[in-house]
Amino acid sequence: MVAGRGGLVGIRMMTSRSSRRLWLLLSAFLGVQPASADAPQAAHPVLVEMDRARIVRMPEGAKTLVIGNPMIADVTMLRSTRLMVVTGKSFGTTNLIMLDADGSHLSETLITVVESEDNLVVQRGMDRESYACNPQCMPTIALGDSKSYAPDVISAMREHDPARK
Repeated sequence: MVAGRGGLVGIRMMTSRSSRRLWLLLSAFLGVQPASADAPQAAHPVLVEMDRARIVRMPEGAKTLVIGNPMIADVTMLRSTRLMVVTGKSFGTTNLIMLDADGSHLSETLITVVESEDNLVVQRGMDRESYACNPQCMPTIALGDSKSYAPDVISAMREHDPARK
């Protein structure tokens, strides 16, 4: 905690290193192999950072993807290959079921969405602000940010959007 203009300000660096350590310990305890850095087989658990995408290889013959909770992760099948794109939307774990053309179950895997390594969260009483720090900290929007903070950041992002000019 540090003193700020509104009293005490809590600053905490949100890293996925601790989340990854916990995931690895849990995986080792349960005998589950963690996903590798390159495109993992879909049968293995998939770890993805929030607001980031990851390419994952599907089993042969997968034609239908069913995501347990689409608010946690989004999955897009790349039709011409055996690849899919997994995007982290909010923190948590959900399952992904893969079916073949006949609707038979091919595979099921867990998708866990964790925090990004470069996030900084500033807590001012009940108000929360998020910053992306890579290498300098700049305002960004994250789940749990204060309603009063978000409109200013969204407005600033729109000003710098080349598609709007």
